[in-house]
Amino acid sequence: MDIVVAGSHGLIGSELLERLREDGHHVRRLVRRPAQTRDEREWDPDAGILDPSAVEGADAVVNLAGAGIGDHRWTTEYKRTLVTSRTRTTGLLARTLAALDAPPPVWVQGSAIGYYGDRGAQVLTETSSSGEGFLARLVREWEAATAPAQDAGVRVVHARTGIVLSPEGGALGRLLPLLRLGVGGRLGPGTQYWSWITVHDEVAALRHLLTAPVHGAVNLCAPLPATNAQITAALAQALHRPAVVAVPSFALRVVLGELASDVLGSQRALPTVLEASGFRFAHPSLEAAARWVVDR
Repeated sequence: MDIVVAGSHGLIGSELLERLREDGHHVRRLVRRPAQTRDEREWDPDAGILDPSAVEGADAVVNLAGAGIGDHRWTTEYKRTLVTSRTRTTGLLARTLAALDAPPPVWVQGSAIGYYGDRGAQVLTETSSSGEGFLARLVREWEAATAPAQDAGVRVVHARTGIVLSPEGGALGRLLPLLRLGVGGRLGPGTQYWSWITVHDEVAALRHLLTAPVHGAVNLCAPLPATNAQITAALAQALHRPAVVAVPSFALRVVLGELASDVLGSQRALPTVLEASGFRFAHPSLEAAARWVVDR
């Protein structure tokens, strides 16, 4: 396949790029600077500039572009960046694809389980309603920006990703080093559900969705969601370290500001559509995931 990828520099994007090439696919990368290699195509989402030739003739598009949710405190300015870095890129791609005489048949669009909001222990599937709060509003706008491409007949998949577990960073970027030192533990009450997925399974799922006959929302998370306390305990056990130094909720709010609402929020999401489409997880259980993260 000839696949266009936007957002290829992040944790998931860089891994996806490597795996797609190993699979034998030809990849074109959309980059926000002058193209330096034959596989790069320059674009400027902030200025609304994307040459149609950059995506013309492609068999599929994958868009993972967007500022990191946990990279900074959620100031008013950074919240605006979180929204625009997603809606501008997605909207520009959607309009460009819709204007092509023969748009790519499939578009796998990054999204997030933040769509559901803080729902406690409620079991969530792709048919569950959207929740309240900043992240839920962001994801609604993000997904809605694909509408022009959907109207043009492109099979659009909204890959609602959960908490990505990776030894290289992501959700564990700050927690894993503390656990290795034996000074980590649950965050807040620890009872909040984290619908997690290893980066290995995340990338495998994205590749699967390029050809699986599904469209719309797809939860990218393991079939056994766990609480924050269970996840930290499993990682600590795999490291043969204690996990007894809990971080109280008020401390998280002082350090992280409004971002703490994401850390303390609870989403118990299930990958109903993904499993029904035939996908099989390499790390379906928390214990298997923790061992993989530690061993890698």
